[in-house]
Parts: sequence; structure tokens; C-alpha cells
Amino acid sequence: MESIKLLVEGGKASPGPQTASLASMGLNVGEVISKINEMTKDFQGMQVPVTIEVDPETKEYNIKVGSPPVSALIKKELGVQKLAKAPFGTYKPKEGEEAENFEASLSMEQVKKIAKMKFGSDSPEAVKQIIGTCQSCGVKVDNKEPKEVLKELSS
Repeated sequence: MESIKLLVEGGKASPGPQTASLASMGLNVGEVISKINEMTKDFQGMQVPVTIEVDPETKEYNIKVGSPPVSALIKKELGVQKLAKAPFGTYKPKEGEEAENFEASLSMEQVKKIAKMKFGSDSPEAVKQIIGTCQSCGVKVDNKEPKEVLKELSS
């Protein structure tokens, strides 16, 4: 088995130097790129790690799609470029730096959507992991502090 690792924009992979070795292995590059784009379409606007494992003798291949960091999924869902530097007003600006006021909230449905994208499940454990990342990014859940939401889920 040979592995080719790529970093592609979700849904927008294209033939290029990184995929040239696929043709030399006798694979249909267009077909492989098409499958990658189909598998990564939910990650549009984000860089996604992709691994293509190829058996050079049989020409069979397997595509494995990684997932972006949870913070990138949160940014995409909120439609923002950056998140808070520290959670909920705990960031102390350096001298001469202006304090940034960051306010954002995800709905529980959005949290579950992110959990499905990251972990393939919206199980309570997966949802709690997403809420934990919201805490560190200064993002509220249902307009409540994430710690409060986690307590509610635990009871």
C-alpha cells in the first residue's frame, strides 16, 4: 500500500502536483478527485486532510477524510473569521492593544451538527466535547455560558 496525503479545500480538490502520482499508478485522477470532492463537500471553505491509500498492484484505492479542528467548524457555523482570544472576557489586552468584545452563541442544534461533522455522531459525549471547545473559544450555547450548559446536560 502506498499513501498520498493531501490538504484540500472542502469540495474543491483539483488535479495538481500533489495528485500527479495517482496517474503514474494507473488511477483515473478525475474519478479520484471527484470522490474526494463529494466526501469533503460539507467542509467548504475549510482545509481538510485527506489520505489516499493505493494498492499499486490491484489499482484499488481507499480515501480517508480527516476533519478540521472543532474551532474551525465553530467559526464556519458562526460565519466569523476569528474567535475570542480567551473565554468570556478573561483576555487582558497588552499595552497599546484594544480590548476586543467578542459575542457569539451557537444553538444546541448547531452544536449537534458540528459534533456529527467532527465525530460522526451527536452522542452526549460528542456534544460535550464541542461545548467544551465553545468554552475555550468564548462562544455561548443557547445564549448561556458553556459551563452552565454542561451542568444541565449532566443532571
